Amino acid sequence: MLDEFTEDQIDRYARHIILEEVGGAGQKRLLDSRVLCVGAGGLGSPAILYLAAAGVGQIGIVDDDVVETSNLQRQIIHTSADVGRPKAVSAREKVESLNPDVEVEVHETRLDNRNVMELIEGYDFVVDGTDNFETRFLVNDACTLAGVPYNHGSIFKFEGQVITFPSDGGACYRCIFPEAPPADMVPSCSAAGVLGVLPGTVGAIQATEAVKHLLGIGEVLEGRMLYFDSLGMAFHEVSVRKNPECPVCGDEPAIEDVRDVEYAEACSI
Repeated sequence: MLDEFTEDQIDRYARHIILEEVGGAGQKRLLDSRVLCVGAGGLGSPAILYLAAAGVGQIGIVDDDVVETSNLQRQIIHTSADVGRPKAVSAREKVESLNPDVEVEVHETRLDNRNVMELIEGYDFVVDGTDNFETRFLVNDACTLAGVPYNHGSIFKFEGQVITFPSDGGACYRCIFPEAPPADMVPSCSAAGVLGVLPGTVGAIQATEAVKHLLGIGEVLEGRMLYFDSLGMAFHEVSVRKNPECPVCGDEPAIEDVRDVEYAEACSI
């Protein structure tokens, strides 16, 4: 198996290769894998960097935003020199400098119900690092309908949460949140603030979940929402069950095409 790797790759991935659960076969699987990261901000930054370092062969990055100085407190994939530049392009350059094995596909666009199905096609896993409910519901609906496994991460002030949704007919995001809460109930990070190191923890967990899924090892957070309280330095789990009345994965789904959904406010059908 090792004769399939270059000397540089054997050296680079040595700590993976010596793991019985990974080995040369597992590393080859990572190099042949494709992961789409939606968002190159607070959560996407650590997730993208760790996926690239692990040797995930193809990483897609979807982000239409530009780097701002206020991002640098937590979005560690960007630097002061990147201010004003597209986040997706900045992230690609950091990945290329970190690991030349990784091919980066930049999607400098905003995800919507007209392009999402095409963008997720061909990827083995999707990492959702978005910061708004509209896109979270969109990613969920698209991945659920397409049968693409993904994980969701979110942060608020000092707290974060992560859950993984495999493509085996289990619960989806809408089983937990049938529709988005009123806009005035959940302020954005720009309005409420966020501890700068918090997305590092949550994004790293998202990358861990993606790598475990790609390798087929361990137990992912299926049916379990993991909550992280950084002030109390505590993790808590909440069990999640499939909702038979869920509009996208229930017994009689109302959503069969994301183009039929208005992804704004309540993300209504």
